Amino acid sequence: MRCPFCGNVDTQVKDSRPAEDHVAIRRRRFCPACGGRFTTYERVQLRDLVVIKTNGRREDFDRPKLERSIRIALQKRPVEPERIDQMISGIVRRLESMGETDIPSGTIGEIVMESLARIDTVAYVRFASVYKNFQAADDFDKFVSELRPDSKDEEEA
Repeated sequence: MRCPFCGNVDTQVKDSRPAEDHVAIRRRRFCPACGGRFTTYERVQLRDLVVIKTNGRREDFDRPKLERSIRIALQKRPVEPERIDQMISGIVRRLESMGETDIPSGTIGEIVMESLARIDTVAYVRFASVYKNFQAADDFDKFVSELRPDSKDEEEA
């Protein structure tokens, strides 16, 4: 594994342990050239996934990109980091087990929204605002009112 600090390819593993409910292996590494320490994660990858963007462009599936967008939606929310990692791993496993290597970005977005809706409704609305490209406050209002269809019944009563 190449050292991220000096580029040395001869790094040493100091500690290995299971991570993310035994879905990944966390390795602490040491670079004898510069003395740097860093962590790597190893995961099983069932197949190489390709994301088909809405404009037809194709790009390799990027787990860290998915993780960043989910963590942004969950920023400052009361959700444990382990729960987030489990959710991300579950989403990736679900995508890999779909049987297709080409996955539309819309499918990924819907799966992420479904997962976020079960964990935290605020994060769900945050993610949806970017995913569905909200342009005005009315877009938020309409989306949130769809989350609570019973609130209109209460107003009429």
